[in-house]
Amino acid sequence: MGVTVQNVTGNTALVIWPKMASCADSFYSIMYNPNWDKTLSGYTRKHFQKEERVPGSRTSFVIENLIPLTTYILCVTCQSANPSSDQCRIFNTPKQDPASTSNKKKDLAVGIWLTSSVLLLIIAGILIYGCLHIWWRKRREALEAQSMPLGEKEEAWTKNELYSSVGLNKEGQPGQQMEIRNAEGVQMATIIANPLAAKEPSMLTSKSEDFVPLSICQSAAK
Repeated sequence: MGVTVQNVTGNTALVIWPKMASCADSFYSIMYNPNWDKTLSGYTRKHFQKEERVPGSRTSFVIENLIPLTTYILCVTCQSANPSSDQCRIFNTPKQDPASTSNKKKDLAVGIWLTSSVLLLIIAGILIYGCLHIWWRKRREALEAQSMPLGEKEEAWTKNELYSSVGLNKEGQPGQQMEIRNAEGVQMATIIANPLAAKEPSMLTSKSEDFVPLSICQSAAK
């Protein structure tokens, strides 16, 4: 069986084999092992660490994840049978290709960039949704205020004025009372200061000073 190994790199190798009539309706087994020693291992199937199964319609396969600078033995058989020497090949992987290393780094960088872009798009979408929601709520409130009937607007305005006046009265100082008496102790008048009026003291007029109690006038008339 003419098995050949081509396009060997530090991590991959292309395996080609001829068709076998007995495997047309079955599968091929590609078995390989690194650091192979014929004297210790032989060609028995149990000594192979890795195995790939390929459909019977194919005659080639690319092995991946190889170790650079390593000697491999590879065998191709039908239906996992024990291989013979003519079904096996030995090959060596070269040093790691700098181009493949750079390609892997590029792929990693592209993956990170794509992931970051998706996350940024998600965050931007959430922020835009929040802003639109707030804007729509304010617009709806404005439209509701415009469409409110005139009677309801006046009622709301009256309630606001009432609350404002109540608050103002609570903050104002209580009214102050002042009694005016003559020399004999008879009360002549009572003055109640308005807390909302000017803070300047009230001055009695001349008429207030000359006020004569009604009781005195009545006694004089008698």
